Amino acid sequence: MSVGGRGIRYGRHPVLELLRGDARRIEEIAILRDGRGPVLQEILGLAASRGVKVSYRTRDQLTDAAHTPHHQGVVARVAETGYATLEELLAIPARRGEPAFFLALDQVQDPGNLGALLRTAEAVGVHGVVVPKHRSAGLTGGTAKAAAGAVEFVPVVRETNLVAVLEELKKQGVWIVGSVSKGGSPIWEADLKGPICLVLGGEGPGLRPLVARTCDLLVTLPMRGRVGSLNVAAAGAVVCYEVLRQRTTSDKKTVDFQRVGK
Repeated sequence: MSVGGRGIRYGRHPVLELLRGDARRIEEIAILRDGRGPVLQEILGLAASRGVKVSYRTRDQLTDAAHTPHHQGVVARVAETGYATLEELLAIPARRGEPAFFLALDQVQDPGNLGALLRTAEAVGVHGVVVPKHRSAGLTGGTAKAAAGAVEFVPVVRETNLVAVLEELKKQGVWIVGSVSKGGSPIWEADLKGPICLVLGGEGPGLRPLVARTCDLLVTLPMRGRVGSLNVAAAGAVVCYEVLRQRTTSDKKTVDFQRVGK
């Protein structure tokens, strides 16, 4: 057995080889409930050691996922493109001769929001994006569609412990700036010209408390309307463009507004 539909791998040995190779691409492995055998046990062991999510399904559910009954009791959902390593991400700013500009997403679970944020990240020159392995959208087909090609240009790192990644970025001289709906400094009062990592919270709950406490600075988008907060993709776009605005050359030209036809 081999490759299924786009983003799907099935069969015991193909999934086992995927685990042995680029396990970072695996979003989830679904295994037949009550499935047995040494290969299945090896798959479970490798998945546990590499932090890959495992779920259990009925045979019919696996058939629906693989679009074939010949799945041998194992179906893996994989990323549309590969993930980068943190080391690869850290090397990008120096290579470009720019202060670091990273984006970290704390449990953004909607593929459409992740895709939109990747599209914004590519537009403003973000060097890379960090997402957690669990309770977070990955580089699936839905994400790729929403990103409109940006997944090919913005490196994405997927790590188990987001706080540990933020602490490592601090050691590398990167300031961690968290975006919160209330209680932070107005975004335009923060100095975002140096090496930074912007952290955006997931839909609804925002930043988890431990993630917020790890940040060096919390910023807020002031709201004058009746809506309490913006969608994470919209808020992320505003914050990212504020970084770009601050980093744009200070040699600005004033634009005189004129009515059409004058």
